[in-house]
Order: sequence, then structure tokens, then C-alpha cells
Amino acid sequence: MSGIDVGEELGARAARAARARALALLRIRGRALGVAILPAAVAVVLFAADAQGHLAGPAWDAVRWTVLAVAVLVLLVTVLVAVSVARARPAVSPTVPVTEAGAPDLYRLVRELADRLDVPAPSAIALTPDCDSWLEDRTHRALRRGPGGAAEGGDTAPVLVIGSPFLWWMRVAELRAVLAPVVAGTGPSADPDIAAARRFVRGLDAAIADAAAPGRSALHAAPLAFTGWVSRLLLRACREHAAEMERCVAAAASMRAQTVDQGLRVTAQEQVGLAYAGWDRLLTRVALPAWRMGRWPSRLDAGVVSALTELSRRDRLADGFALRLGERPACDLLEEPGTADEAASLLAARLFHGGPAESGPDWAPVDWQQYPDEVVDRKWRSEAARLHRVLDTLGVPRASAADPSVPTLARVVEHLSGPGAPGGPGEELAAGIGAEVAREEAGSPDRAGAGSGDRTRGGESRTGRAGPGQSDGADDPLDLWGPGPLPLFPLQPPRTDADLLADHVQAMVCCAAVDTAGAAPGLDWLDGPALLVGGERRADLADPVLSLVEDGDPDPLLAWLAEVGVRADKPVRLV
Repeated sequence: MSGIDVGEELGARAARAARARALALLRIRGRALGVAILPAAVAVVLFAADAQGHLAGPAWDAVRWTVLAVAVLVLLVTVLVAVSVARARPAVSPTVPVTEAGAPDLYRLVRELADRLDVPAPSAIALTPDCDSWLEDRTHRALRRGPGGAAEGGDTAPVLVIGSPFLWWMRVAELRAVLAPVVAGTGPSADPDIAAARRFVRGLDAAIADAAAPGRSALHAAPLAFTGWVSRLLLRACREHAAEMERCVAAAASMRAQTVDQGLRVTAQEQVGLAYAGWDRLLTRVALPAWRMGRWPSRLDAGVVSALTELSRRDRLADGFALRLGERPACDLLEEPGTADEAASLLAARLFHGGPAESGPDWAPVDWQQYPDEVVDRKWRSEAARLHRVLDTLGVPRASAADPSVPTLARVVEHLSGPGAPGGPGEELAAGIGAEVAREEAGSPDRAGAGSGDRTRGGESRTGRAGPGQSDGADDPLDLWGPGPLPLFPLQPPRTDADLLADHVQAMVCCAAVDTAGAAPGLDWLDGPALLVGGERRADLADPVLSLVEDGDPDPLLAWLAEVGVRADKPVRLV
């Protein structure tokens, strides 16, 4: 028996196991329904016996009417729970839809892949700002919207969600190899038993989420609480079968996909890991500082290519990956890759930081060419200004006797290395900066209104930026997720006061270097904001700053300033 035959046999076994688990889930649903109609069945038997002259007498009459009352009550409660579960809208991953008109080549590639795998093609394609791809069931009636907002029948096949970084970093052949096991999952999804079992489990999960949603009146909260309790009982009984069903479905899809680009799949999986590392670094080191400054980079996916190219230049282990860039990138499958990149970049900013849905003066897109001036320089000067405001609040005297209003780096160094250091001045200054940052973030309009004012649960908000092939009036991608506050997935835990102090002191040093030593703000694709001295990045500033902040020792920083030619006593321009 060949390897392909073995794979097909294992895939068939996994598919049969998945269907067996689905039938087990449906049996749980059937048992629950049987328990619900049991009192009604008993009432029917009792009244039928009375009609035939059996079980007569006042006692049996009382039993019959009591059982009938219980049966009616149980049936009413069952209908209530069933309607709540059926109407509960499952959460849908926030994505950027891609229409066939906006990406005909991508749709053609996916359909050809589905034909080779002998499975139904996905009903649609969407992009997500993450390094992952999956199939998502959007057959619930609340998720199928026509052009006028009304529900439409739609296809029952799932939607293929593709990680947007894959399109820019991977080549077309690599993308096809990565999508093969994902697209193969439409085969089990077409099985009616597996589809029904999934709808049952997702309905229970959605009912639990609805019951836990805040802001309900007491009249609605009590029935929903009972529905949530019943749904939790059923979901607890379904947990093991549902997990095993999905595991078997994934195994069956993987076995089926072994016939497609088998040799390329190993290389493609390496690119998945590399893209994930570059995407994570780009978000946390490059995009996050811009988001905090009220700017969102509009070409994040294109930035992944630059970040990973820089990684291949620095790391010999990644050597050779950049040579792939001569092949056709998968983003060429889109008609307007720039529009798709912009839409995915804005969605990433909202998911990971919590910005509003529309651009404005305090939330504007920024190109990579503008990043040093629009983000890095503004970040340094705003942090330096905040540092001096807190020093003014603490009553720290100015370092320049000739002009007390001039902010200087010497003032910061003298305060942190003065009497009582490192404990007293540093901790007090760090606490003041932390309180100032917290006040500014609490009063920021883009963060305060992110969770409520720019979207609604019912999909009524129309403020989302259009994706590729969308009209400007398209629904907000976050409408279908629910009313939870943004950001949905914070990138980093809140910074400590000590971390904020170190960042502010380093920003002050960078401002002094720019104003007095001819340095310039720059962008490092792997580390974010960078200080350029003579056109070269200086990455050795963190340790001298930490020595000053944590130990109160100014000597390493003073030596660094002397080497670069920074004058600590010269005035610094602030925002």
C-alpha cells in the first residue's frame, strides 16, 4: 500500500470518527428534548387512560390535571430556551471581507485548490490581521446580510479567513500549500450531521454569551439567566465530544491535503513561523508606539516584508529567505493590495489598541516614510514635555539659572542623581509620570469611546472603513463580535511606573541628541523608534539610562553623551 493510500485510509477513519462524535452531540440534544417532552407524554397517557375508562376517580383526575399543568409549563420553558438558543448570534471574528471582484485571482486559486481536493469551495474569503487561517461558519441568519441589510439565504459553505501577513510575505505557491489543509476542511463541514452538531454547540455558546451580557433589564435578565444555566449544562455535557469532533475534522482535512504540494508544505510552514515572528515584532515594537501617539501605520502588511528582510540580513539562520522575494508575492492575487493592507491595518489598530473606526485629527494614518517625523519625533518630544511637567509639579528647580523657563537634560540628570537617589526622587518621579499617563489615557477620546460610541451589537453602526471590493457604507467589522470594550486583544500588559520613567528619560536624551548633536529620529523594522547618529543607529542608550533611573548613577550616561557630543545644558524643544 502506497503512502497516499495510507493517508486516504487514515483520513477516512478520521472522518468517520468525526461523524460519530457529531452523532453523539446530536443524541445529547435529542435526550434533552426527550426530557422536556416527557411530562407531556405522561399527560397524554393519563388522559388516554381516562378516555378508555381506566384510572378513574377524583385522585386520578387531580394527578392528570397536575401533570398537564407541569407539562405545559415545561413545554413553555423549552420553547423559551430553544428560541433563545436559535436567536442567539454567534460571535464572528473581525475580518476584512474580500469580494470576488476585488480578488478574482485569489478566488480562482482557492476554487482550483478545492477542485483538486474534491471538496466544496468556501463561500467567501476574508482577511484577518493575524498569522493564522481558518474556516468560519457564518450561516446564522443574523450574519447573512443582503445589500439592503436584509437577511438573505446565502451559501452554506464556510468563509475562508486568511491571515493578511501571509499574502505579503508568502509566495503564491507557498500560500496554496498553507491553505490546502484549511480548504480541505470544507469537506467535513458539508456533512449534515457535523454541520448540525456545530450549529448546536455554537448556539449554546452564543446563548451563554447573551445571558452574560450586561445592561439587561430585570424583566429580560431572569429568562436569559435561566437559558444560560441550561445552555451551560448542555455545553458541559457536549465538551468532550465537540473537542474530539473538531480534532478528527482537522486530522481528516490534513490527510486529504497531503496530495497537494506535499514537498512545499514543509517550507511553507517555516514561512508561517517566520511571518508570525515578524508580525509580532512589528506590532509590539513599531505599530504600538504609533497607536499610542494617535497614528496608525497604514501599511502594516508591507512592513512585515521589510521587517523579515531586515531579520534575514541580521540573522544568518534566516539567510536565504529574502531570495524568495524575486518570486511572485501572494498579494498580487488582489486587485488593490494597498486598499486591503490599509483596511487590515486599521482593523489591527482597533483590535490590539482600541482606536476608533474612522480617521481624524487625533487618529490619522501614517506612511512608513513619515513614521520618523510623525511618530518617533513626536513621541520623544511629548514624553520629554510630560517629564518636565511632572518635575514642575514636584517643585524641581530648573537647571539653567540664566533662563529658568528653558527645559534641559541637565535638570533631569541632576534630579535623578541628587540626594536621596535612587529611592526617593526616582520613585516619586516615576509615580508622577504613571499618574499623568493614566489621566491622559482616561481622557483620550479615541480610547474612551472605542468600546461604545463607534459600534453597536446589532450591526447598526456604519462607520467601518471599506475593505477591498466593499462600498463605503459597509458594516463595521467589529459589529458582529459583540459589545465588549476595545481593545479585544491587548498586545502588552500595562507598563509599570519604572518602565515609563525609563522611557521618558530616554526620550529626553534623544531630544537633546537631535537638538544639540545633529542626530535624527529613525525607524528600525525590528525594534521600532531608533536614534540615528551620523546615519547609524545607536542601540546602546538603554543601559546608561537604566543606571541613572535605577541606581542614581549618572556616569555611564554622561560618558555616552560626551561620546555622541550631546550638550545636556542646552535647551531642548518640546511639543
